[in-house]
Amino acid sequence: MTHFRLETRRLLEITLQGERVMTRAGAMVAYDGQMKFEKSILAGEGLFGALKRRVGGEGFDLMTTSGSGRVYVAQNAAEILLVPLNNDRIFIESNSVLAFDDGMRSDTVFAGLRGASSGQGLFTTTIEGTGNVAAFTDGTALSLEVTPDEPLFVDPDAFVGYTGNVRQEFVFDVNWKTLVGQSSGESYQLKFSGGGVVYIQPSERR
Repeated sequence: MTHFRLETRRLLEITLQGERVMTRAGAMVAYDGQMKFEKSILAGEGLFGALKRRVGGEGFDLMTTSGSGRVYVAQNAAEILLVPLNNDRIFIESNSVLAFDDGMRSDTVFAGLRGASSGQGLFTTTIEGTGNVAAFTDGTALSLEVTPDEPLFVDPDAFVGYTGNVRQEFVFDVNWKTLVGQSSGESYQLKFSGGGVVYIQPSERR
């Protein structure tokens, strides 16, 4: 497994010793040592998964970085969230993925009304296995715990991802005030219940 380290809140250092890592295409800002960069089509998904991602509009490009040395990646000075996984899975917004270990498996799954409501598309990405996942966020990400006794409600535009045994529902808050334009402006939310962690950013996508 490669070593991920935050050089700063906006710059990720990945150390390779003859290993490979998947990074967002164009995210490399510097490297030292002997490195090779190749565009990745399958990205750990297999052919069917890659086709689902393209058909579903999950149009982010990945590259495989291999060799020995250090590579630094960033995305438009956005802050970076690191999530280590141990034989686990993260559901993550495709437009937030920055990097993950090459041995992990990624897939594209249906996001339903959440994706449609936030303009992010009808599909989202899962990354599964043991290793590191890095995402970029608009502002410092928050990790909010979900327990069976305390469900969590999140604005779809602020949602980044989640891990654990979490159930997701789309909740409408429609009443007569909403219909006449006197609501709070938050007419729908995501409800998370069960047990796990939900990651959000302190900003809404536009």
